[in-house]
Amino acid sequence: MRRGLLGAAAIALALASPAAANTFTFSPLQPVSPTNGVSPYGSTSAGAACQGAAQPAGSVDYPGTAVEPMVTVDPGNPQVMIGAWQQDRWNSGGAVGLKHAYSTDGGATWQPSSNNPAFSNCDGPAGLERATDPWVTIQPDGTAWSFGLGINGTDATSAMMVSSSADHGATWGPTQTLRRDTAPTTLNDKNSITADPYANGYVYAVWDRLVFPNAHASAAASEHAIGYRGPTWFSRKTPTGAFEPGRMIYDPGSVNQTIGNQIVVLRDGTLVDAFDLIFNVSNRHKTRGYNVAFLTSGDKGATWSSDPAIVSNFRPGVIEDPTDGHAVRTGDIIPEVAADPTSDAAFYLVWQDARFGSAGSAVVYSRVERDASGAWRSTAPQVVNTDTATQAFTPSIRVRDDGTVAVTYYDFREDTSTAPLDTDMWAIHSHDQGQTWVDEQKLSGPFDMAGAANARGYFVGDYEGLGEDGQRFVPFFSQVTTGTKAHPEADIEETEGG
Repeated sequence: MRRGLLGAAAIALALASPAAANTFTFSPLQPVSPTNGVSPYGSTSAGAACQGAAQPAGSVDYPGTAVEPMVTVDPGNPQVMIGAWQQDRWNSGGAVGLKHAYSTDGGATWQPSSNNPAFSNCDGPAGLERATDPWVTIQPDGTAWSFGLGINGTDATSAMMVSSSADHGATWGPTQTLRRDTAPTTLNDKNSITADPYANGYVYAVWDRLVFPNAHASAAASEHAIGYRGPTWFSRKTPTGAFEPGRMIYDPGSVNQTIGNQIVVLRDGTLVDAFDLIFNVSNRHKTRGYNVAFLTSGDKGATWSSDPAIVSNFRPGVIEDPTDGHAVRTGDIIPEVAADPTSDAAFYLVWQDARFGSAGSAVVYSRVERDASGAWRSTAPQVVNTDTATQAFTPSIRVRDDGTVAVTYYDFREDTSTAPLDTDMWAIHSHDQGQTWVDEQKLSGPFDMAGAANARGYFVGDYEGLGEDGQRFVPFFSQVTTGTKAHPEADIEETEGG
């Protein structure tokens, strides 16, 4: 397998049924994108003409690459699924645009959206030069929402934008801007969006807004950044109106920040915003460094807890090619969260942690639940991946209606001391609230990670998609193809029973 500048990233879908108790069988992966790895924007390594401006010197685009996918399943109709991803990734942040596809037959076939939200100029005049951080969600009534970050390569403008679809993702409406900044010392970053599954019409958007001491620091950070100050910002849509203006809901103070905010809704209606809380200075928690933390809201986001609860400190599992030390950019500082539908007030967290295993990065989880006194209690971090002698990274987590927990992740267990950088995607399950993990299965691989776009390291995403419809898990992930350019695929695990 080859390594190369234009090695492409793919996005992956396969149906599966339980073969026996606690065992699931996956069908072959199925392509989702209709482009077969060819840029739909006509991009070259210098970008696409539709971006509207020549990008700065040193910026390299990877035409045909499809990375950092997200997927959602309609809670009212599990036959409907929508996926989104970055198309034609830049080395210096963002992509030419965010592409979307949808399925109305349970993932058996996929169609591209006939238009895409105008997050970037290449998808509409309301956009910016580039777009990144795709995220999709669907309300109980079937209304879908896409949330993206628009950024410019030629100046410091960044904007958080949403768009809706009333036809299962076939078409997308005009964008609404939740926050836009043009100052060279600010950057909006790492957004996510969640439709309330228990209260139709409520939709929650969250992100961090980084403030830097000077313009040079901001330009160097681009995205996925460690900033000088990074409060959490939030906007919500209620059943009676559009999204409210963005507002700050938590400020960690100077030289501290949040990143990777994600909201889930618990069965009793509590909102949980989970994130990485980075303390760069001493604080009353005595938790300097990286911390998996969360805020809560009991009134659908109108107000939030004033002080985050900390589940665990951690040491990010930074990933590199074990042969030559080349950086591999992953979700090393971004925890992932999933609500437990079997409990009124419980959820799961997974993240990369360098404190476990011998390879420098393991996937670990913790379950958090509110006890009878109203206090939040969390289990001690426990390793999920079975092979702790290799680097495991970029986990995703979801929970079925019966309480079955699924985690997906990459690792290098099949890699050797020579090229290529062989990488696999795995899935594993728990049927006892994470006390034990069973039936680890390879979803895909090996593929050569070194053929991916090089964006602060070989890059297929700071996160990968994993959906569920109550009965099935829906892995939607990126991998590198060889001999062709990127094409999204998806992977659906159908898990009735088991």
